[in-house]
Amino acid sequence: MKKFPRLNKSDLKILNDALHFMNMKELKLTSADLRLAQTGMKALMIARIMHFIKTGEVLVEQEIPAISRAKKGQVILLKPESLILDGSYKNDLATRLFFKRLIGTHFHFAVVGHDWIKARWLEGNPPTYQEFANFWQEAKAQNKVCPKQEWAYLSFIQRFVAQNPNASRAQITHGWNVERERNVKQAHMLLKKI
Repeated sequence: MKKFPRLNKSDLKILNDALHFMNMKELKLTSADLRLAQTGMKALMIARIMHFIKTGEVLVEQEIPAISRAKKGQVILLKPESLILDGSYKNDLATRLFFKRLIGTHFHFAVVGHDWIKARWLEGNPPTYQEFANFWQEAKAQNKVCPKQEWAYLSFIQRFVAQNPNASRAQITHGWNVERERNVKQAHMLLKKI
């Protein structure tokens, strides 16, 4: 039996970064090869792979406790004091308009907000709509909105265009394909070591 972590610290960092360039089909195949679950979003699949390679254990996913979930058929009115509950919360027109009234017309849904709500659900402390509005305004004021690591494509394009402001769409696409292919090959090389 191999010791864990199965790669050295430098290789673990390189693998983690490279996995973010894989598409979902490639991540599912990698997960299957490691006998891991092939479900969930990209960040979760990468977290599972990395946890297994570091520890040899299957990542136990945290569930949202019942206190943070809406009961079946429960209707939550859009009021500042109403709780945002898993299963009833929607990113629909009515909710967006409600937030625009609470926050202002500059409101837009952003991942930082969704992540904050989910973290509160997992803590068993669902926020109210007003608490979310307050968080959103503070996050916006502090410019806490930054690309997530799993958005390798968007981050690459931002860097590429900043370095090549006159690049054509074809050049950007070619640059991405080269970068993605390099990272996927690197991930496969490191995965063969384990």
